[in-house]
Amino acid sequence: MGGAGADDKARLEDGRLLFAGPCDFVMGAARVAQLPETELPEVAFAGRSNVGKSSLVNALTGRKTLARVSNTPGRTQQINFFTLGTRLMLVDLPGYGYASAPKKQVDNWTGMIEDYLRGRRQLKRVCLLVDSRHGIKETDRSAMKVLDQAAVVYQMVLTKADKIGPQALTEVVARTRTEIAGHTAAHPTLLVTSAEKKEGLEILRAELAALAEPK
Repeated sequence: MGGAGADDKARLEDGRLLFAGPCDFVMGAARVAQLPETELPEVAFAGRSNVGKSSLVNALTGRKTLARVSNTPGRTQQINFFTLGTRLMLVDLPGYGYASAPKKQVDNWTGMIEDYLRGRRQLKRVCLLVDSRHGIKETDRSAMKVLDQAAVVYQMVLTKADKIGPQALTEVVARTRTEIAGHTAAHPTLLVTSAEKKEGLEILRAELAALAEPK
C-alpha cells in the first residue's frame, strides 16, 4: 500500500514538474511535408471545435502561449507543435466539426490530420477531448474510427465537467466508458477535467509525463 502511494506521488510530481518547465512553440505545419523531424515522443490533442482544447492545454501548462498561437488567424488550419523542455512534444490539432468552413477546406484539414495520425511513429497518444455536456457525437466517433484503424492509442478526456450537475456527469461518464470499451485503440482510463476549476489536471499531467523522455 505504502509503495503504491509513493509511486503515485512520484508520478504526480513528475507530471507537475514537466508541465511547469519550459514550453516553447516550435512551428505550425500546414502540410504533412512540413512536419518537424524530431525524435521526441509526441502527444496530440484532438477534439471538436469549441470543445475547450486550448483552455485545457493552457491550464495544463499554466500558460496562454498555446491558445494565443492557435487562435492567431491563419494558424487555426495548422498542426501546431510545442516542446516541454527536452522531454515531450505537445501537438495541437485543428478542431474538427467546422460548421462554417468551406467543404474543400474541411476536407484538406481532415486529410492532413489523418495523414499525421497514420504516419507519425513518435506519436505516443492522442488525447481525444469530448465536451461533458454533450458526450460523444458522430464526429467524435469518426475520429475514433480513424484512430482505431491507424492503431494509435487515444485517451478520452471529458472537458468542462464543471458545467453540468453531478448526476448528469455520472451518467455521461458511464455512457462514455461503455462506448470506449468497444474500441481497440482506446485507452481504458477515462479522464474527467475542468480547466476552469483545475480539476483532473494533475492526473492528466502524470499520464502524459509517463510517455515523456526520462529525466
